[in-house]
Amino acid sequence: MLSDIFPTGWHGVELSGFLPGESIAIYGAGPVGLMAAHSAEIRGASQIFVVDSHDDRLKLAEAMGAIPIDMRKGDPAQQILDATGGLGTDRGVEAVGYQCCDRHGKERSNYTMNCLVKSTKATGGIGVVGVFIPEDPNAPDDLQKEGKMAFDFGNFWFKGQKIGTGQCNVKHYNRRLMKLIEQGRANPAQIISHRLPLDQAPDAYKHFDERDAGWTKVVLKPGI
Repeated sequence: MLSDIFPTGWHGVELSGFLPGESIAIYGAGPVGLMAAHSAEIRGASQIFVVDSHDDRLKLAEAMGAIPIDMRKGDPAQQILDATGGLGTDRGVEAVGYQCCDRHGKERSNYTMNCLVKSTKATGGIGVVGVFIPEDPNAPDDLQKEGKMAFDFGNFWFKGQKIGTGQCNVKHYNRRLMKLIEQGRANPAQIISHRLPLDQAPDAYKHFDERDAGWTKVVLKPGI
C-alpha cells in the first residue's frame, strides 16, 4: 500500500491544493481513487464525492465515508452540482487516466477532465494522478492517438481553476503515511478484497483487470 496506491491517492489530493474543511470530488473508485478518498477524509474534508460505474466500488467508497456518484444514472458532474447547490466542489481528483470512459461505457480520454472542470467550483483546484501518455496508437479517435484531447479550456480559464499533474514521488510521502497507519489514523487495508498465494497471481490480475465484481485490491502472500 505504501509503495504505490496510498501515496498516489494522497498525492492527488495534494496536487488539487486541498485544505481542511473543503469539499472534493474524486473520479475513479479503483485503488488509487479510494485511497484519495481516504486521504481526503484523514485531512479533514467536509464532503467527499466518488464517481464510478461499478456497484462494488461505489459501495466500498460509501462505506469509507464518501458520497457515491453513479455515473450510469446521469451526468456525474451535474449530479455533484445538484448536491452542492450548484457551486461544485472546492477540489477534484482525476484517478482514471487516458482510457477513461463516458457514462455509456465508451472510451473518451477527455471525459473525466471535462467533468472535473464542470464539477469543480470557480477558482478551485484539480489534481491529476490518472496516467495520460504522449501517444496511444490504438485509441478510438485521432486526437487520442496523438496523446491529445478536446479539453474544455475555455470553461477552465473562465472559472480560474488550477491543475496539478504528475507521477507521485512515493518516498516524499510514505514515511509520514506509515506513521498514520502505525497510530491507527489510516487504514488502507480496508480496500483489500482478496489475500491469495503467489501462484494465483495471473488469475487474480485477470479478474482485477476486467473489473469483475468484488475484485478491489489483491494482496499476494507467497508461501500460503
